[in-house]
Amino acid sequence: MLNALLAAALVVVAVADGDTLTFRDGDQRITVRLAEIDAPERTMPYSQVSRRNLVRLCGEATDVRYERVDTDRYGRTVAHVWCDGVHVNWQQVADGLAWCFPKYLKYPDECLPREQEAREGRRGLWKDAQPMPPWDFRRQQRERQGPQ
Repeated sequence: MLNALLAAALVVVAVADGDTLTFRDGDQRITVRLAEIDAPERTMPYSQVSRRNLVRLCGEATDVRYERVDTDRYGRTVAHVWCDGVHVNWQQVADGLAWCFPKYLKYPDECLPREQEAREGRRGLWKDAQPMPPWDFRRQQRERQGPQ
């Protein structure tokens, strides 16, 4: 299992979407992309529900911790995040508001059972018969735009 990096001074100051939030650590701001999961894009169904769930999980948290995994192409820290003891990456999946992201999945035994339970329980986006994963949505958007 992952070990959380204690960062007692962290405060969540913004939640952009269901898998991106910003911490304040003193005078520094850190934008974090939740590792191993992918939430609906802003124009997709359940996007705002996913964002609100992340706000619910972390917005008022008094104990915020994270473990950095990488930095993405946008300069965001990619990390596993805990808010008041809840591993929010996995919780977003368990609540049916994000997918396990196969391309970056390092802990399938943690993520995939939660996704399957959400799917079987028809929680969140799994209420739809065949919700489109965000990576397919992004690919479809690129194809519609054509060559740049």
